[in-house]
Amino acid sequence: MHEVGEGWLMTTLSHSPLLVALLQSADSLAVFLFSIPAGALADVMDRRLLAILTQAWLGAVALCLGLLTLGGAITPWLLLALSFVMNMGAALDAPVWQAIVPELVPRSDLPQAVALGGVSLNIARAVAPALGGLLVAAVGPYAVFFLNATTFAFVILVLARWRPGRPKPTLPPERFVRAVLHGLRYVRHSPDHLSIFSAVAIVVFCGSSVVALLPVFARQELSLDSAGYGLLYGCVGLGAILSVALLPKVQKKLSVDAILGLGGIGFAVSLLALAGLRNAWWAAGALLIGGVAWMSMLTGFNVSVQAATPSWVRARVLSIYMVVFQGAIALGSVVWGAVASKTNLRLSFLASGATMLLGVLVGRRRWFKLSGRIPDLTPSLHWPKPVLVCTPAGEDGPVLVSNEYRVAPENQTAFIKAAEHVRRRRQRSGAYEWLLFRDPAESDRLLEVYLVDSWADHLRQHERVTVDERNAEARLRKLMVPGTDLVTTHLIAATTEPEPES
Repeated sequence: MHEVGEGWLMTTLSHSPLLVALLQSADSLAVFLFSIPAGALADVMDRRLLAILTQAWLGAVALCLGLLTLGGAITPWLLLALSFVMNMGAALDAPVWQAIVPELVPRSDLPQAVALGGVSLNIARAVAPALGGLLVAAVGPYAVFFLNATTFAFVILVLARWRPGRPKPTLPPERFVRAVLHGLRYVRHSPDHLSIFSAVAIVVFCGSSVVALLPVFARQELSLDSAGYGLLYGCVGLGAILSVALLPKVQKKLSVDAILGLGGIGFAVSLLALAGLRNAWWAAGALLIGGVAWMSMLTGFNVSVQAATPSWVRARVLSIYMVVFQGAIALGSVVWGAVASKTNLRLSFLASGATMLLGVLVGRRRWFKLSGRIPDLTPSLHWPKPVLVCTPAGEDGPVLVSNEYRVAPENQTAFIKAAEHVRRRRQRSGAYEWLLFRDPAESDRLLEVYLVDSWADHLRQHERVTVDERNAEARLRKLMVPGTDLVTTHLIAATTEPEPES
């Protein structure tokens, strides 16, 4: 309802398609700038407390927007500024909610839980725009802003009653800047995540034309009032609800890759249809189909990201997912708004639909191929506790970890290839440098070394190691000389200060 109020208010304040599209860009830009720091906060501090604080922020901004609109003091640029500030709070809020879901349900129920979350959200998207349009027509945009402000109080009450059952940490929380860097490093060394994010960027960049230009399309091309616009907008949400109902049956017959490909083609077709339609009912049908396709794709992307990410870095990875998502919306809104301003709305829809269709067809073998990429991220805790004669401080470092392997020369090529998979996992869990060395004095000696920022970060690696990493290490051990053992050592950067005795 708030989005309908903002969009319709901007069309009242300005007739420029670019300014209306910039409203969506302002929303997305805030999430783009602040999501990654927000993800780090959600992983290192109490998620429940952070969610309560962000809900209070959002309620305060919605109230301010309602008061300014009611008093007649709102302007197009002030509306853009307040929308940006509100979405700063949304950027802090969203990674928390995404990361909370796996804390509420077991791993086996995660796809259904994500879909259920999609149902609740898309019921709101289907019903609320129509209600919002009626409320704007009957009272004014300020009414939906006031109503939105009151809803945050309810959410705060729910959060206040929730008692999460997260285990008590045995190590101090990561430092904020280092936590941000670890999240970025995790994604950088994860080909699966990079593939998913590439597909998301293509889909959302093209699909943003609907979100950005629908208010202008409804008003100028279809001659609808605010209530008609709300109903038109609600068709996307209604299509998303239908998608959730259909997905379980479709998933039994088609792979994730096929669903993503068909979803991309379906949404591209709906965009191409909007370019030629001049009847509101036909436009509503095209948006309904678009909603089915859109939700099918987003559910597949979201489940793939959550299932492929361990809990310790989940909020950070999801925040990067949101940056890609919102960055694509922000860029797409500007591009398609500029195209509409220079030419017309219909050509903008035509160009975005054709671009999406081309992206899906070209990228289906790489970016839209996600089947079989879900690793086993169950904690294995198989690394033995380091045997020490003194206890380093948590921030002592950097730490050099070495693993010595004995590998026959004829097996070393296969070993080096297998070690590449281990490298990625080491770097995802905290190593910022990794190398594999041969010993020219001993033909069967290979040495894996990697650097970690601090002793506490290496101990966190012990807690983060998964079954997937254990399996990768097992492939290395199979190539070792029979009867030899892995030898692990830990070295900490020398300082002039004496180390504390244990």
